[in-house]
Amino acid sequence: MKFLKYAVCATAITMATVGLASAKDFTLKIQTHLSAESLNGKNAAKFAKNVERMSGGRLKLEMFYSGSVVKSTETFDAAANGILDGDMTGAAYQTGKNPAFQFLGDIMGGYDTPWEQYSWLYYGGGLEAAQPIYNKYGMQLIGWWVGGQESMNSTKPLRGPADLKDWKFRSPPGMETEIFAEMGASPIVMDFGEIFTALETKIIDGADASNVSTNKSIGIYDLAKYTTYPGFHSMPSDHLALNKDVYDSLPDDLKAILESAMQQLAFQHTMSQQVDMAAVAAQISKEGVTLHDWSAEDRAAFRKAAQAKWQEWGDKTPEARILVDSHVAYMKRLGLIK
Repeated sequence: MKFLKYAVCATAITMATVGLASAKDFTLKIQTHLSAESLNGKNAAKFAKNVERMSGGRLKLEMFYSGSVVKSTETFDAAANGILDGDMTGAAYQTGKNPAFQFLGDIMGGYDTPWEQYSWLYYGGGLEAAQPIYNKYGMQLIGWWVGGQESMNSTKPLRGPADLKDWKFRSPPGMETEIFAEMGASPIVMDFGEIFTALETKIIDGADASNVSTNKSIGIYDLAKYTTYPGFHSMPSDHLALNKDVYDSLPDDLKAILESAMQQLAFQHTMSQQVDMAAVAAQISKEGVTLHDWSAEDRAAFRKAAQAKWQEWGDKTPEARILVDSHVAYMKRLGLIK
């Protein structure tokens, strides 16, 4: 009987040892286009720490900020090709691959709040529609984090659509350039990290960079003394997308931890950004920055132009059409459009 007990104990110890030996630790290299000093960067760092803590140290995220490994626009490809493991920029950078990515990165003139945009992803069929597109290019969408409506920044007044005529500004790639060009502006596509120098050297008159909080963190308001606030034209969804093979190699519990931690990041980031944006808007106003709050009529003019472009872009690829129709149907459900 004693021998049997010893044998059972030995077997249990052996199985536990094998289990520990087979448990593998993972370190994923992830790049964001935002600075470590920005609120976004600080929240991303908290996300990485949460993942490590929730996984008991089995999964670590090595964060790279401000496009320090490759240019921001090249992050997706770097992850898909194995130079990095994950992309924490935005899908709109990938519209050259497929116009569908526009509607996964920045819908332009669409939802009014981040919560509406999140609800499309999780309750409006968005994730199910998006995943095949990411998978097609060797990536897996984990989730979004949305700061809020962005502000346009300028060295000249931006009181309404009339002031867009011949206004040279930094624009992210994609549909935005076409919308603003039709409204009389002169958009110039450039990397996020090049904005400050372009403003300083007067290559551009302004920039669509980010929300007022992030804009202040990178020094835009040292040069650009006019901004639209509250924003209305753009509310990008920065994503976390992983190399598909890397994602598939993770155990199910680590996948679940990543997805849960990403939703926690989204919740905390959106709330912290809303609080910080209001505080920053009050601060920069006192420091001499003019806040232009466009009228309902002026905002409607932009939204009308944007929604016409949705349909044009929806006709570019089958995937784009699926996403446009999905967004429109969901916005009608919410009563945002008729």
